[in-house]
Amino acid sequence: MRRIVPVLTVVAVIVAIWYVAAVFMNAPVQRDMDKRAGVTSTTWELVEKTMSQAKPTLPAPHQIAVNFYENTVKRKLTSKRSLVYHSWVTLASTLAGFGFGTVLGIAIAVGIVHLKSLERSLMPWIIASQTVPILAIAPMVIVVLGAINITGLVPKALISTYLSFFPVTVGMVKGLRSPEAMHLDLMRTYNASIGQTFWKLRVPASVPYLFTSMKIGIAASLVGAIVGELPTGAVAGIGAKLLAGSYYSQTIDMWAALFAGSVLAALLVFSVDIVSRVVNRLMGGRPA
Repeated sequence: MRRIVPVLTVVAVIVAIWYVAAVFMNAPVQRDMDKRAGVTSTTWELVEKTMSQAKPTLPAPHQIAVNFYENTVKRKLTSKRSLVYHSWVTLASTLAGFGFGTVLGIAIAVGIVHLKSLERSLMPWIIASQTVPILAIAPMVIVVLGAINITGLVPKALISTYLSFFPVTVGMVKGLRSPEAMHLDLMRTYNASIGQTFWKLRVPASVPYLFTSMKIGIAASLVGAIVGELPTGAVAGIGAKLLAGSYYSQTIDMWAALFAGSVLAALLVFSVDIVSRVVNRLMGGRPA
């Protein structure tokens, strides 16, 4: 309860503010609609109408909830209108990009820890790469790969890789360097090789850092997959759903798709957390 009550309190405050904002943002359009129809609405009637517009400027939370329910529970999983179907398409490129990004991040981190020259030459470029907006990189990746007939999952996975490898690299470098000097000296006293020190000391010490960075990386990977779907004109995926909603001013569909993406991100982060707990227990760690 100590964890749930504060979270629910914040959610309740956000929902209340959201409803107030929806009324103020939708009211001008509703007044114009009433004026054209020759209708005079009371204040309460105006509030009710702002909560039930077909294409509101800002949908009310209950409108998004109803849309989300209809496009998940009431739709077949194979339906092109199902948010589960679109989430599955985005999930495929997210997991592919996250896998590539994790492997790449770990490989770079291992090189940086063992080679000082690699740290001085590569680390500044890695940091600088994250200052370039992903919206500027995504179209270039799509166009270049499309010129050599590489389309579909691969371009979106590469964009996800670009966003996910950085937190894994930083976290893994921190983790591999986390053993205390006393422990490293002890390994040297035992005449341990670099490989033995790496596998028996550095890697176990880096596991908590790795999974923490992986939680950030998988969320960033999902963002990359969604952004990668926008410039391709994809017909499936959360990004495609957002694009279609913007074309036809279906704001409720857009917000429902965003909510689906948030739910998917939460499930992915939770899955990584479960794996980290299992690995920690297998390594002999005590539950927190």
